Amino acid sequence: MAARINVSPNRMELLKVKNRLALAEKGYDLLKEKMDALVMELLNTLKIIQKSKAEAITQLKRGYEAVSICMATLGTFETVQAAAESKKEINIDIYVRNIMGIEVPTIQVAGIERNALARGYSLHTTSSLLDIAAEEMERAIKLLIELAELEVTAISLARELEKTKRRVNALEYILIPRLRESMKFIMMRLDELERENFTRLKRIKAILEKRE
Repeated sequence: MAARINVSPNRMELLKVKNRLALAEKGYDLLKEKMDALVMELLNTLKIIQKSKAEAITQLKRGYEAVSICMATLGTFETVQAAAESKKEINIDIYVRNIMGIEVPTIQVAGIERNALARGYSLHTTSSLLDIAAEEMERAIKLLIELAELEVTAISLARELEKTKRRVNALEYILIPRLRESMKFIMMRLDELERENFTRLKRIKAILEKRE
């Protein structure tokens, strides 16, 4: 039996408990719908993350292979020197969007994939292999940023899901049972009072009839 809340057994209190119970049950239904929707959204995001991670790993391997070939052909010192001379600035803008009331980031990046001139290293002293290596690594960086956005979104969804689940459980297993138990208690006490009043009235009537 669930513990009841402290209430006075009267009709006004019964009406208050009924209203609270109706509100709690409505809140439970809405939160349950939200929880189900969050589960679907999180599962969908996790599927996208799985695909995005596989693409990023594959692209990173291509990038490392291209860099290895470049070092083997052009020379390690020359490759590292060209990387040091290249421009490393990346413009990142982070915006916020809402998914079911949850704020998640949207990352917009400019200047990742560049042409050979924009990279800043000397074209006269380097090989086209360096251009290929740079292109592959730039693609990998772009995919990693997209993956980071998805993972942050998944974390935000998971946190909101956990918070919603706690609220649903609190309503389902604590508040609603207590309100129902309290309503049952009030109704039982009111019935008892009515029976007591009925018995008292019968006794009073019997006394009055004897006096007549």
